[in-house]
Amino acid sequence: MNPISLSLAVLLCAGGAAMTYAGSYLGIGLILLGVVTATSLKVADVWERFVVLRAGRLQGVKGPGLFVILPIVDRVAAVIDQRVQTTSFNAEQALTRDTVPVNVDAIIFWHVHDAVKAALEITDYRQAIDRVAQTSLREMIGGSMLAALLSERKAADEELRSVIGAKTQSWGVSIMSVEIRDVAIPVALQDAMSRQAQAEREKQARVILGSAEAEVAGKFVEAADIYAKSPAALQLRAMNIVYETTKERGATILMPTSLVDSMNPGLAVALGQGETRSRT
Repeated sequence: MNPISLSLAVLLCAGGAAMTYAGSYLGIGLILLGVVTATSLKVADVWERFVVLRAGRLQGVKGPGLFVILPIVDRVAAVIDQRVQTTSFNAEQALTRDTVPVNVDAIIFWHVHDAVKAALEITDYRQAIDRVAQTSLREMIGGSMLAALLSERKAADEELRSVIGAKTQSWGVSIMSVEIRDVAIPVALQDAMSRQAQAEREKQARVILGSAEAEVAGKFVEAADIYAKSPAALQLRAMNIVYETTKERGATILMPTSLVDSMNPGLAVALGQGETRSRT
């Protein structure tokens, strides 16, 4: 009973009682009118739909707002909430296509778009949605590989939405979206997957390091060819290495006299010119 009909019924009954006490038969009529008002005047909120049966047959869907039904003849069969609803469901120890047991938690967003079907086509549409969702989730897991289930979460969500929506459409229920919240796998398998991922990363690191070593070796070969053709360049490079080494404070380098003489730029140029003449 809603507040409006209850208030009117109380006022009418109170007035009728007062008139009856005063000796007026009109008070009895007011009391009866108050009782009829309490049972016949209904109020539906903006998100509610009242499915009304008249003598066992569908009379119509009422709401939102005020409406009147006939006492005794009419009956409200169901009050349907058309707001968006959520239902959580899961699948425990479900086997994937590659026979891996997983625990999957998901949530479904849905709403009733046809109040008549939701009230008359099925006994309890909320319970039916939960059962259909669980069954569809297990079917999806059984047809998916573990790797795809872990990496392609959006595709799995869309597949579930389509499958569940096809089953609930005849009940007047639309499935808006399905979201898989968690996929739990056995701890032993998690360790194995972690070791596999670590091995893959180590393999990739070794490949990158080998490529870098090959590239560096190629550069060294090119530098060796240049130094072989130009002894002066080699001498200058040696002098630069010595300079870079002695930049640090407190560093002392002992070098043989012959090595110092070999780094003489004038001698290096003379050697380079002599080598050029010998080649010509």
